[in-house]
Amino acid sequence: MRFGHLDLNLLVALDALLTERSITLAGQQLHLSQSAVSAALGRLREYFGDELLVQAGRRMVPTAVGAELAGPVRRILLDIQSTVATRPAFDPASSDRRFSLMMSDYVALVLMVDVVQRVAKLAPGISFELIHNNVAAPGDHLDHADIDLLIMPAETLSGGHSKERLFVDDYVCIAWTDNDELGDELSLEAYLKAAHVVMQWSRGRALSLDEFVLSKMGLERHIEVIAMNFGMLPNFVVGTRRLATVQRRLAQHYVKTIPLKIFEAPLDLPVLDESVHWNAAFDQDPACRWLRQILREVSNEVAPSASVKRPTKTLAKKRAP
Repeated sequence: MRFGHLDLNLLVALDALLTERSITLAGQQLHLSQSAVSAALGRLREYFGDELLVQAGRRMVPTAVGAELAGPVRRILLDIQSTVATRPAFDPASSDRRFSLMMSDYVALVLMVDVVQRVAKLAPGISFELIHNNVAAPGDHLDHADIDLLIMPAETLSGGHSKERLFVDDYVCIAWTDNDELGDELSLEAYLKAAHVVMQWSRGRALSLDEFVLSKMGLERHIEVIAMNFGMLPNFVVGTRRLATVQRRLAQHYVKTIPLKIFEAPLDLPVLDESVHWNAAFDQDPACRWLRQILREVSNEVAPSASVKRPTKTLAKKRAP
């Protein structure tokens, strides 16, 4: 199809080239040979009267014109995609839609298990692809419409994406039920004395929220195990004298099957505001709107119960150097 003497298929190639900045990688994304992508780049250069991308070492970098085109071209393609994908009506019971959602394993455990069960009853033909959000820039996947929805704390994602709060959670501490070094309450002294299990997104990246709060207070603790995801934390607590600071919903999920006891965290930790984000181009997609409604309903139904044990008074003094 041509528009103003431009083959609109070339915009797809231009978007892939500006995203991947590599003829080889763009070809893989488009399922085209390198020669076909090179030919498409040649035609684009001729149409726009600019090189668009130039070689710089092993990668290609966009020219000023290429950089200016990146955003508008992406928006045009998303508008086309949303227009084609959106139908006047959506029937969940007969749909075979596959949804791709990006989230942490914590959200997958405390929310998506129930969501998938509900959807299976209402819409047995719908399927899901759940992707871990342990990536450098999760928002980029929304920009490029690689995923339908992204669930993560609202304050951690920048950009002009549409979003809606799903649920609020807070943090508690968990210990093995047979840990006789702890009483009915967890004081800050006992917290600092214990060995800890923490989660780290990847090597070189920041540790947990409680670690950040402790550093601001000038306090230190002994980290004995660094785990690769939230779901591993309870397993490294059982059978030991270790503690872990986890989301309340996660603790209450595992306490049903693992011998754990839950304490209020003796730290002033901010609440966790989990929100669902999506590309604004799909605001009116009836299928995505339906799924967001299911997410809201389940989020409200599986709210965490009341506090388990109240904390003792948090220390205000800093540890002596």
